[in-house]
Amino acid sequence: MNYTQTVEPLFKPFKIGNLELANRIVMAPMTRQFSPNGVPGANVASYYRHRAENGVGLIVTEGTIINHPDASNQQNIPHFYGEAALNGWANVVSEVHEAGGKIIPQIWHMGARGHVGDYTEAEIADIVQSFAHSALEAKRIGFDGIELHGAHGYLIDQFLWEKTNPRTDRYGGDMLARTTFAVEVVKACRLAVGAEFPIVLRLSQWKSNDYTAKLAETPELLEQFLTPLVEAGVDIFHCSTRRFWEPEFEGSDLNFAGWVKKLTGKPTITVGSVGLDGDFISLFQEGKGAANVGLEGLIQRLEREEFDMVAIGRALLVDPAWAAKIRDGRTDELIPFTSEALKTLN
Repeated sequence: MNYTQTVEPLFKPFKIGNLELANRIVMAPMTRQFSPNGVPGANVASYYRHRAENGVGLIVTEGTIINHPDASNQQNIPHFYGEAALNGWANVVSEVHEAGGKIIPQIWHMGARGHVGDYTEAEIADIVQSFAHSALEAKRIGFDGIELHGAHGYLIDQFLWEKTNPRTDRYGGDMLARTTFAVEVVKACRLAVGAEFPIVLRLSQWKSNDYTAKLAETPELLEQFLTPLVEAGVDIFHCSTRRFWEPEFEGSDLNFAGWVKKLTGKPTITVGSVGLDGDFISLFQEGKGAANVGLEGLIQRLEREEFDMVAIGRALLVDPAWAAKIRDGRTDELIPFTSEALKTLN
């Protein structure tokens, strides 16, 4: 088997609804903080265009915040509301589409400053509508879908996890009740954008301050949690793990994305340390030692349809041409990730 045949599953087209992708490579959302006053400029448009020009099938933008006072606690995070920010995003969309790419914004609320029990039901309703308004604006300015950030301990995830949701009303309680907020957000976004506009939901078991955390300790609980989200209108689940090769539950080698696809029947995106460093690159080039954790193991799982797409994070951050180099067998040109890459937007 030659190199091209080995990576071929990564470069098969993918279609869901009216979203047609040239391949299975997704640029993972990565916070960059290069948008002064929340407005993405020409440098941000160029940054995303470079990935589209080099063969990324779908770009998911960095997290973009909704219009709510608690939505962000960081500087220079892009907004997804207001004329200036939305005009900036319209330019990003134009640049990516001109380069032949597809792009969706990740819509984000970073979380309650106290905990979700502090919000009144009226404020929750306002937040839900802010998500829906951003979804509608995404469709208006030409994005190809949206991703809702429901992972890593941010607001949607705070409602989902029992350790951060102490509510005793309809938004809190057992696993099913804790999905209520997420379900309302998805339903409101679906109502805003219509039936054919793709909605992706990013989920994780782990949290930013607890890598061993689990929303659902068993497949049965995971199914109970996922079913109302599917019914609400999620088209694709983006399943965040730190290492894609790690099994999610004992007794099966399926990772998180594999389990979510098995339980829902919906397409899934896997992510977690894909192509991250020089060791991965050299092992794959040499054809040894990387069967479980390198690109070879990843592609075997993709070929088995354990999941449908693969999100690449830091490897694409440092190397805009990562996808093209993998496609063309130019692995000797791959640039290993270093933290220096975080200081620039290229």
